Amino acid sequence: MPMWPVHTWLPDAHVEAPTAGSVILAAILLKMAGYGFLRFSVPMFPLASEYFTPLIYTLSIIAIIYTSLVALMQEDMKKLIAYSSVAHMGYVTLGIFTFTKQGIEGSIYQMISHGLISAALFLCVGVVYDRLHSRMISTYGGIVNYLPKYSFLFIVFALAGLGLPGTSGFFRRVFSFNRRVSKKLFSGDVSYFWSSSWSSLHALAYKESYFWSY
Repeated sequence: MPMWPVHTWLPDAHVEAPTAGSVILAAILLKMAGYGFLRFSVPMFPLASEYFTPLIYTLSIIAIIYTSLVALMQEDMKKLIAYSSVAHMGYVTLGIFTFTKQGIEGSIYQMISHGLISAALFLCVGVVYDRLHSRMISTYGGIVNYLPKYSFLFIVFALAGLGLPGTSGFFRRVFSFNRRVSKKLFSGDVSYFWSSSWSSLHALAYKESYFWSY
């Protein structure tokens, strides 16, 4: 699980991996940690899991806020997506450690949704990288003028990560919001506010830097 402060391996792994490796890492391998929490940690060690819940909440919220800020400073498109993935996985741990049916279901849906969206974004980056041999955002400016259909598809996936209604990202946010209301978690309200705000900025960064700037 790429949880702060042991998350720095993930961006480097995505940068070094080929497109197929990034897709497998984002869509499948990251979810093994969530499966481990659900299959082993919570059912086999319930008292220990409950004891460390405040720590997990704290680390998850820091991951959501800190890595969202770091993602906005990236010049490498793969690193931008990787850091945003760390923030999204923070929601998974928040949901699992609510110890509620709705929270766990929301975390599972979050993992499935993130696997689809992040894999699609890495595939989109791979399409351009195979042609330009660069992942730097500065080299991708104005690509909408040459690949309008591709640009539209990329923006759709970026908005799905934001939580556009009709996409899997929207329903995972509904689950997330409902579970926090049911548990009355102040930490959940903070993380939801920050994630929504910075997801919007991430989508804006995709639009401005990746497509329309030169």
